[in-house]
Amino acid sequence: MTYSKAFKIGVFLNLLFIIIEVGYGVTSNSLALIADAGHNLSDVLGLAVSWIAVWLSGKNSNQRYTYGYKSSSILAALLNAIFLLIAVGGIATEAIQRFNQPAAVAGWPVIIVAAIGVLINGFTALLFMSGRKKDLNIKGAFLHMAADAGVSIGVVIAGFLMLFTGWTWLDPLISLLIALLILFGTWGLLRDALNLALAAVPAAINLPEVRQAIEAHPEVKAIHDLHIWAIGTTDTALTVHIVRTELANNNELLENLNQELMTKFAINHVTIQPELGKVTQETSDNCI
Repeated sequence: MTYSKAFKIGVFLNLLFIIIEVGYGVTSNSLALIADAGHNLSDVLGLAVSWIAVWLSGKNSNQRYTYGYKSSSILAALLNAIFLLIAVGGIATEAIQRFNQPAAVAGWPVIIVAAIGVLINGFTALLFMSGRKKDLNIKGAFLHMAADAGVSIGVVIAGFLMLFTGWTWLDPLISLLIALLILFGTWGLLRDALNLALAAVPAAINLPEVRQAIEAHPEVKAIHDLHIWAIGTTDTALTVHIVRTELANNNELLENLNQELMTKFAINHVTIQPELGKVTQETSDNCI
């Protein structure tokens, strides 16, 4: 199954679940269900943005966007994090207000709807599981759905407790726990997306190791102006100047370096500038 189809299924299922949650949340007076519906709405928006980014990333480059639209996946991950932070603020505010004005909550509707949520969110998370380690955009979709499945399990437990104890304060408490879980899961996504947006070295790549791999070639006497950044959530670029005392077999060296950087570090856009010259203190100091 392609990720485009996975996003289509995920958006449809979660829209259906939102309608169910809002309807049961209003009739059963459950803030936990309504809060989770708001969170799921942010997930639908996030899934839609990620879906658009996947589509844009597949479009060819042109004279204006010479790398194509691969960076849209970074923007999608960043927007996903922002959607979730907005949801956290809304859920927390409503939960605090409900602590001051508790209301009775119907237990069985909460339990039934949350159980449906476990199935829908769990299934949707499975659609993105295989790509979560390779693509920050896909990872964002997976984390949202997996967290929602876990939260729905918590709502089921709270529903049973309220049914048998009458503790209405459990409803806003669960809402606050939902907010905290979302915040915890969003922080890493926000950090990584901001880093990629600022052209930082991707977290999976160790810059000193890359430098050592290039300098390990005996034909390379020194390097400088080494830069590594993400074009998108699955594409990484590198530029570097290498100093050589002679340019014999230059094409062979460049081919070997390109292959090594791709194989060892998954850097798939490499630009290497060979220079004929001697190693100087200035060259050594400007190795990054």
